[in-house]
Amino acid sequence: MACGNSSLFYYPAHRMNEQQLFSLLQQVEDGTIRPEQALKRLRRLQVEVLDTARLDHQRLLRTGLPEAIFGENKTAKQLIEILSAMLQQEAPVIATRVDATKAAEVCAHVQGLDYHETARLLTGNEQHIPQNNGRGTVVIITAGTSDLAVAEEARLCLEYFGHATTKVYDAGVAGIHRILAHYELLQQASVLIVVAGMEGALPSVVAGLTPAPVIAVPSSVGYGAGAGGFAALLGMLNSCAPGLAVVNIDNGFGAACMAAAINRKNLLQEKR
Repeated sequence: MACGNSSLFYYPAHRMNEQQLFSLLQQVEDGTIRPEQALKRLRRLQVEVLDTARLDHQRLLRTGLPEAIFGENKTAKQLIEILSAMLQQEAPVIATRVDATKAAEVCAHVQGLDYHETARLLTGNEQHIPQNNGRGTVVIITAGTSDLAVAEEARLCLEYFGHATTKVYDAGVAGIHRILAHYELLQQASVLIVVAGMEGALPSVVAGLTPAPVIAVPSSVGYGAGAGGFAALLGMLNSCAPGLAVVNIDNGFGAACMAAAINRKNLLQEKR
């Protein structure tokens, strides 16, 4: 029977995202699928057990964010096993903190991956990136060029989460006119991510210029007393600017997840 999204009846429940599950429930409501048939599909929700990992394919359904792999402490062999399995799912694939040498070894054994050297990301399944997931645009700002690795991690993760981004790089407070030149953009942003090292002043400046929430990311850039980003972290945590939240040092991925949660459209509200 060809009607609407009836193909979802045949769609493996362990691969469903929020939109697909919503369509399945709509088919139950309109009688295209019997409740017991839908229940049979939903009972298949489970983890995928590998030799070295348990993959949580329902994370996208539960949280709106796909499972991501932290690659820094994993071997190439472990990444090959995990990413090969994840590429079989109809969801974007992200592995963070993968150095170039390890990435080359993984890509030699796994087809369908792209490596982003600045961000140190392996990505795949670009065709399954959600479309129009965000309410607006996430603006990503760095104090300096040295902050690009963290900013690019955030930007690429957001794009694979299905959110539009705009970047303003190298606009730190040492040349305050550089960020002031983008005043109109700051006003239009849905949420902003600001990455800064040294004394970490830029997020406070930005938060004083925009009504949107600002996510501050301290970077480990700086001289000795910067203590690997702790000076910037403490400065951001003590900011007097309202509407500013702080994630961990160099945590571009965490900033992207928070920005996506703020910017995400509410599917249920839109369907009413």
